[in-house]
Amino acid sequence: MKLSGTYHLSTTAAAVLILTALTLIPATGTAQTVLTGIDVLEANGFEQLQGKRIGLVTNPTGVDRYLNSTIDVLHSAPGVELVALFGPEHGVRGNAHAGEHVEGQAVDPRTGVPIFSLYGKTRLPSAEQFEGLDAIVYDIQDIGCRSYTYISTMGNVMKVAAMEGVEMIILDRPNPLGGLKVEGPGVEDSLISFVGQYNIPYVYGLTPGELATLLNEEGMLRVEGSDGRDSTVKCRLTVVKMEGWRRGMNFDATGLLWVPSSPHIPTVEAAYLYPATGILGELGVLSIGVGYTLPFGMIACPGMDADLLASRMNALYLPGVLFRPVYATPFYGSLKGKEIGGVQIYITDFGAARLSEIQFYAVQVIADMQPDFDPFGAADASRLEMFDKVTGSEEVRKAFGERYRYEDIFNIWNDFAEKFRKVSEKYYLYAL
Repeated sequence: MKLSGTYHLSTTAAAVLILTALTLIPATGTAQTVLTGIDVLEANGFEQLQGKRIGLVTNPTGVDRYLNSTIDVLHSAPGVELVALFGPEHGVRGNAHAGEHVEGQAVDPRTGVPIFSLYGKTRLPSAEQFEGLDAIVYDIQDIGCRSYTYISTMGNVMKVAAMEGVEMIILDRPNPLGGLKVEGPGVEDSLISFVGQYNIPYVYGLTPGELATLLNEEGMLRVEGSDGRDSTVKCRLTVVKMEGWRRGMNFDATGLLWVPSSPHIPTVEAAYLYPATGILGELGVLSIGVGYTLPFGMIACPGMDADLLASRMNALYLPGVLFRPVYATPFYGSLKGKEIGGVQIYITDFGAARLSEIQFYAVQVIADMQPDFDPFGAADASRLEMFDKVTGSEEVRKAFGERYRYEDIFNIWNDFAEKFRKVSEKYYLYAL
């Protein structure tokens, strides 16, 4: 209503404006309850970066609460000089497919800043690439699962930062699985790889900042010396903590918007289900929905009675999950063009669900229904090798393959996780 040349807001309208300012509602109208590291950094005037020449390790998930890229935010930040970008798997702007090597140096077309790939022939930054840097900043949304390669990139950058005397700054983000789920074995020394670079559980229950602190303090950053022997290094680490995040929060509880963390994690639901099926997917003999419209959200194979499989899976009464029969024909992948039957996985109680166990129970039931079913026997040697690297232990495959019974690997799957939980608690940056 206009009075005497000025506009007056109604009480309701004024309240809406006040609430908008307080809760920082972005253009989509999604209420924010958590501020990530980049949001906190913006709010404090980029205090930790003032006067510094920085490199930035990021990808499309590095965004502030308004979905502005961290690249663009830091490039225009007063008092900050962004001089180098470093890209993990899928690239800085997300233009590379899963597993695709990105070689050499490029230039970011938006900012003109040089880009160095950390997912090509070499996955370690060079000393020359760190020359002149005061700090290296890391801002990537992870999914809380050891086999997801971003944490391997983070550790590699930390090693070089330690050796070159460059400060490492983590802009922290939520673990989408929350900070309470810890599942699976560690990694045997013989199976250390880019999909299992640290001796941590398959589901590790830490934010990037917490994990970086643990790697730093527990001597997990190992480098090979000139004499061929491994030694440990420790970097100068700063974590820009989130505000409003608690350990009991999964991603849905944060109020944040999900940006696809990779081509097959387009939704947060896919991130939740990645640990439920991802290990099984390494064998290439069953579909986990990659190549169909449910990436990581289903388990299926040719000739399967989907209705019976769903009935038998539900009869297990696994905590926090339900199963629906599904028939499909994958568009690409190892089962492209084949008619398959299986189950779609629904999480009904996130806190109760034991995510990584689901795939083993599914194989157990399928083996009962199809006595000739032998996924390890059907997989080729390279697939079995990757299965072992992702699980972190040859013993999982050997013990489970005897009868395809989850009970035979129960202790392997849980004992290390409980020990790790006790060790990791001292590195928690966030409370319940």
